[in-house]
Amino acid sequence: MKKQTAGRKNLGDLAPKFAELNDDVLFGEVWSRSRKLSLHDRSMITVTALVTKGIFDNSLKSHLLNAKNNGVTKEEMVELVTHLAFYAGWPNAWAVFPMVREVYADQALSEGDSLFGKGEPNEKFAQYFIGNSYLKMLNTQGVGVANVTFEPRCRNNWHIHHKGGQILLCTDGEGYYQEWGKPVRKLVPGDVVYIAPEIKHWHGARKDGWFTHISIEIPAKDASNEWLEPVDDSYYDKLN
Repeated sequence: MKKQTAGRKNLGDLAPKFAELNDDVLFGEVWSRSRKLSLHDRSMITVTALVTKGIFDNSLKSHLLNAKNNGVTKEEMVELVTHLAFYAGWPNAWAVFPMVREVYADQALSEGDSLFGKGEPNEKFAQYFIGNSYLKMLNTQGVGVANVTFEPRCRNNWHIHHKGGQILLCTDGEGYYQEWGKPVRKLVPGDVVYIAPEIKHWHGARKDGWFTHISIEIPAKDASNEWLEPVDDSYYDKLN
C-alpha cells in the first residue's frame, strides 16, 4: 500500500501526534495487514462505516477514491450503497451517490443484475426498441409492475400512454428520459419520473452503460400504448 502522508501534510503543524498515528499506525500498520483482510474489503468496510455514521465530507470522498484505487468497481460501490440504504437510511444513500458518480465518472457499469434481477429478453416489445432490453414482471394483479433493463445504447421508440400514464423508479445505471419538445433529462438511481397520459416521450440507456428502472402502470379504463417512430441514431449519438 502507498505510504500515507495526509496526516502530516494537513495536521503536522497543529496536531503532530495525531498526524503520526494517522499515517504510521492507522494506515501504516492497520491498513497494511492485507494478508488478514484485503485492501478491497477494508475499503468497503470503511465506506460502510462512514455512510452509516452520516459522514459525507472530504473524508468520505477520499475513501471512495481509495476504494477505487483498491479495486472496488463502480458496480460494487453502487450495490454497496443500495444495500446500505435499507440499514443506514435512505437519505444517507442519496447523499453519497453524487460522490460515487464523481469518483467513478470514468467507469461504466457492466451488465448489471439489479435488485429484482434482469429477467428475460423483452421479445414481445422488441419491435419498439432499438437494441436489446430485458423484462421481469413483478406484479400483474391490479397494477402492472415490471423491472426493465436496457443494454448500452438501447432505447424505446417515442410513444404515448393513452389514459393512466406510468411511473418510472430508476434503480441501476444511468439513462435518459425525454418528452416531446422538451430537453433530455438524465436519469440516475433514485430518480422518479411521472409520465402523464397523452405525453409523447421516450426513455433508455446511455451509450456506455446499462440502465434499469421499475415501470409502474397507472390503472385506467381503456388504457393503451401508442408506439411511434424510433429515436434517430444521429440525434441520440449527440447526447452526453
